[in-house]
Amino acid sequence: MHFAQYYLDCLSQASYLIGDRTTGRAVLVDPRRDIDDYLRDAEAAGLRIELVIETHIHADFLSGHLETARATGATIAFGEAAETGFPTRRLRDGERIRLGAGGGAGNTGGPGEEAGGGVADEDSVGGSVGGSGGVTLTVLATPGHTMESICLVVHENPDDDVPFGVLTGDTLFVGDVGRPDLLSAAGHTPEDMALRLHHSLHTKLMVLPDATRVFPAHGAGSACGRSLSTETSSTIGDQRRLNYALQPMPKDDFVRLVTAGQPATPGYFAHDAALNRDGHPLLEAAPLPALTLEEALAARDQQGAALLDCRPLAAYTRAHLTGSLHTSLDTRFAEYAGSVVAPGTPIVLLTDPGKEQEARLRLARIGYDRVLGHLPDPAAALDGAPALVRHSRRIRPEELPLGAGGLGDEGGAGAEVADGKVVHARLVDDRETHAQLVDVRNPAEYAVGALPGAHSIPLAGLTDRIAELDPSRPVVLYCRSGNRSVIAAALLEAHGFGDVCDVVGGYEAVCAASR
Repeated sequence: MHFAQYYLDCLSQASYLIGDRTTGRAVLVDPRRDIDDYLRDAEAAGLRIELVIETHIHADFLSGHLETARATGATIAFGEAAETGFPTRRLRDGERIRLGAGGGAGNTGGPGEEAGGGVADEDSVGGSVGGSGGVTLTVLATPGHTMESICLVVHENPDDDVPFGVLTGDTLFVGDVGRPDLLSAAGHTPEDMALRLHHSLHTKLMVLPDATRVFPAHGAGSACGRSLSTETSSTIGDQRRLNYALQPMPKDDFVRLVTAGQPATPGYFAHDAALNRDGHPLLEAAPLPALTLEEALAARDQQGAALLDCRPLAAYTRAHLTGSLHTSLDTRFAEYAGSVVAPGTPIVLLTDPGKEQEARLRLARIGYDRVLGHLPDPAAALDGAPALVRHSRRIRPEELPLGAGGLGDEGGAGAEVADGKVVHARLVDDRETHAQLVDVRNPAEYAVGALPGAHSIPLAGLTDRIAELDPSRPVVLYCRSGNRSVIAAALLEAHGFGDVCDVVGGYEAVCAASR
């Protein structure tokens, strides 16, 4: 068997190439949009990608099923419940996909038909698969994260009692389970989906042997769950023991547990889910025009383009173009960009020299293709136009205006932090006595501890909730460590807020300063 995991750190996303070396047949699971790595590795291993399988309709990235089908002729497959705008093979619960001799991954027969033309086996997943030899995948219908979610049990040899592993998609993560609240707009309540998820976990996955390896679709940092591990694989046994959501508990407790404290959903999620379901333009390589500062400003003023500054945080805060947005390439660039730039908005990139193609590709991975061009050397352009330059205002933890405007105790000294730590703060100046303190972390982070009086508005939801803030009053922003707060400050500045600052080092620095 050929088995390879491809993990994309910036999106916390995993895809898989699985093949049988004796026949050269292979399947590709949950591919990203730029598929060159898969094609190169398949060719090097002597494999033909005959089937591209999506474990569900993804919302957090634009999948590469269409690109793979064009490049290889592979059939696209989803779970049986998926409704798509393009031809697919529907995979039925219990269906076997045999890559070994006598199988055929790309067969496009109707639901329930075996790859290679036969009727799908209905044997117990935990027992012998039977049939011809070679690598075999068994489909498990596992609704809960989405209705069409599936998992894939991988056997290297069909008579192995313990599967090699199971690809769990967004049903089971290392340390967490898939969030059940993304289908609310489609009429499915989080509580209903959580009950479906509970059933899928305990009747499909937890019945597998403990030694079965677990290969999820996402890891730490993904907004598809709230407490994913940094580990990219595990075992059923370890998850049975260590995963908080798999501990013995009544169903009602499970529902309450997995529906609470989920991360705010980035604004691009619904956009990407629709494109993955209905179809999208194929990723194409094309030159990226270099623009002058005047042309970049004209694109903003005449076409509504977002000026997206992709430089490192220190360079951006030191000097940036007034009205520009920010998210650095050395962070979760695409996800944060999708949180502050609306889908379909034309974009002009402000990058360090030579970084523009990386920025463009990473935006394309979430379906942001309307990149008009780039400003080749933003620092040099800003040096020549000082009237257009703005400098970020950042404050140290001891400068926090706690005690002002109802944010803490009167006088600003000895204000108590919500988790019991104490911060000694003083007022920055008199005009900050009516400052608005905003926590842009996710709900689960806020629940653990927050500064007194802080408004919880996660970065991913800030665009939709800007009206809750008064642009005539100062705004003080903080996050965990001082990155998301800078992104949020740029967004507020672009919306006309004139007095915005953020806390250097974020909540962690505030707590450290209080010790």
